[in-house]
Amino acid sequence: MEFKVGTKGLTSQEADLKTVKDMESFSIAIDGNVQNWNPMDMKGWSRALMTGKKLTISLKGKRNVGDDGNDYVAGVAFKDGLDCSTKFSVVFPDGSTLAGDCVLDVKNALGGESQDVSPLEFDIICDGKPTYTEASKAA
Repeated sequence: MEFKVGTKGLTSQEADLKTVKDMESFSIAIDGNVQNWNPMDMKGWSRALMTGKKLTISLKGKRNVGDDGNDYVAGVAFKDGLDCSTKFSVVFPDGSTLAGDCVLDVKNALGGESQDVSPLEFDIICDGKPTYTEASKAA
């Protein structure tokens, strides 16, 4: 899997997307907003409609000082507003891709035991609908 973040915020171009080195775990959560209602004509049965989605990607690893992607993410730890907004891209092992605008929410970028490498833990929270492209099927 290849994971990258834009190092120039929302103005990042393809060349500005850098791998965040030394990440050890990666998880994706998709949360749906479902609205329910009980119309009289449904005779006691509820109706439901998906009215929104939220995508969060969580990464955990080690701080790698000098790596462009790792340094960029760690540098957002004490920022707010649009200074936390950037772009991201993921290429999955099957060749499918996910990309879009996001907010970086750094959870941990400092600390540990005296002999430990500092952690780097953060969430990528999609800002709007990401673009998912399925891998092309070999014929």
